[in-house]
Amino acid sequence: MAQTRHEMIETFRGRLEEIIAASGQSRSAFAAAAGMDRSTLSQILSPTNDRLPRAETLAAIAAARQVSIDWLLGLSQRGPLSADILPERMAIERDAQWADDERLVAWHREAIGYKIRHVPTTLPDLLKNRDVIRHELEHFTATRPEQRIETAAARLAYQRRPETDMEVCNSIQAIEGFARGEGIWHDLDDSIRARQLDHMIALVEELYPTFRWFFYDGRQHYSVPLTVFGPLRAVIYLGGMYFLFNSTEHIRALSEHFDSLIRGASVQPPDVPKMLRRLRARLG
Repeated sequence: MAQTRHEMIETFRGRLEEIIAASGQSRSAFAAAAGMDRSTLSQILSPTNDRLPRAETLAAIAAARQVSIDWLLGLSQRGPLSADILPERMAIERDAQWADDERLVAWHREAIGYKIRHVPTTLPDLLKNRDVIRHELEHFTATRPEQRIETAAARLAYQRRPETDMEVCNSIQAIEGFARGEGIWHDLDDSIRARQLDHMIALVEELYPTFRWFFYDGRQHYSVPLTVFGPLRAVIYLGGMYFLFNSTEHIRALSEHFDSLIRGASVQPPDVPKMLRRLRARLG
């Protein structure tokens, strides 16, 4: 069962105290070794503190004692004496199915309480209706539509919780192509695309501001499908496989890439319903 954010903070505080004790150092010496102030360390360890430290601080603590961030946060039970504590900086995960792969579902679950940043392959899965999901998977034998529908419903149910925080980026051309029935949507009936646009309008209005959808001009910016799971990991989808990144520098680089898409966005989240309504009106 996934930890709550409070449980994760409690686990982190206990494990941090454990590695400080095991180091044989004073708190001041440990803080210096991890590149932080003693006051910062005291604040992190305070029982009244209800926030996890920044990703850079987590990484510095993990590096100082050669433990994994996952272990510090209680996402892994392999302790400091394990020979393989530090995760690989990059791994290739094969036989990948974007959206309903068990690994992807687990990564979403582990990132509860963190901001998730996502560039989808087509439309955000949690906004798709059943007809669109069935159309996408019509010729895809590896995944049953029912599995994807269940996953999308579960993700939507989670996104409705008040503690969620998710940003999504698409190109304007992708959503316009969907509305016009271009590319993979060319044989999707106009009425289904109209219902999907209505469905998305209702959801983006309901979920804002915990769900924020940005649109950038695909003539000026580009991105492969990717997801950044807070400070824990980042994943690039290549079709049939994931490139999984665990190191702080990789996660930061992909976060900066996502930031560049947001900075270049010509349609901001509050304006998305208006844009979708305009596309819907063209369908009649």
